Amino acid sequence: MKIAQQRHYLLSFYTTPMFEKTLSTFTEKVDRIIHSDKAPLTKAELGIRLSNRTLSELHRLVEKEDFEDPGEEINFFRNIKPFPMSYLIYFSEVRSCELNIPKAGTRPKIRFLEKEIKKINKFFAQNKDFVNYMEQSRNYLDPEFFTRNNLDNFPFAPTINYYQYPEFSTSHDMLWAMIQAMYKYIHYIRDQLQKLQPGNKSLHLEKQPKLLKWTGSKTSLIEIIYALYADGALNHGNVEISTIISSFEDFLNTKLDQGYKTYYEMKSRKGDRTKYLHRLILKLENKMDRDDNI
Repeated sequence: MKIAQQRHYLLSFYTTPMFEKTLSTFTEKVDRIIHSDKAPLTKAELGIRLSNRTLSELHRLVEKEDFEDPGEEINFFRNIKPFPMSYLIYFSEVRSCELNIPKAGTRPKIRFLEKEIKKINKFFAQNKDFVNYMEQSRNYLDPEFFTRNNLDNFPFAPTINYYQYPEFSTSHDMLWAMIQAMYKYIHYIRDQLQKLQPGNKSLHLEKQPKLLKWTGSKTSLIEIIYALYADGALNHGNVEISTIISSFEDFLNTKLDQGYKTYYEMKSRKGDRTKYLHRLILKLENKMDRDDNI
């Protein structure tokens, strides 16, 4: 199958109603869990149940319909199944962390979390070639990695039994989900360390710029962030909204409290729900017109 033809299949299949409703429901519910005021362990347990239900629903749909061609199968196991699968792994890691972290003493807790960071770094080092393959948006090995025909050809694939059935797995869909989950888990560990060591600047991005500060309204910045999130323009779409918000806070030296609530207030607007984005378009077009006239 030609690359251009395969991309066409991926794009068209990803938006089919067959999975769209399930993924949309999952996204809305997982966002509510993450942004709720519940304790981390409660969030993790709710997230595990939600992810398992979603994977079971996807499994049922695949058994019922299956795939019309290899492009559809690749797209499912590369782009669709790993989304809830990554949250199942992430919430499982958070649950394990919450259950095993020392209950008393700041230093023992910090040492435990630092060991978790070493574990994450070791995982990425062991899988650096595949991480590079995925993050560079390569696809020449996708028929081997993301179809069930080659499940027995890669004995080095992960064996962690989160949610794995031979007819619903490829050699690398679990590994790809684990990579996405570890990115989420890094963010969680960083937040926990920040709570134990408030003001520790080493926990922030090493190259955090100090010259840029967001001086517009926070609602306007949330519009930009959610637009980038909806477009999947960051980390190939494999990043949660809380991570994007945190990164913008670091980069623009601002604090975006209740970003999730702001987004839902934007959705409830009457008339133009993306006022700032439309204003940006007009301003850029006006500047282009002025530059053309100079």
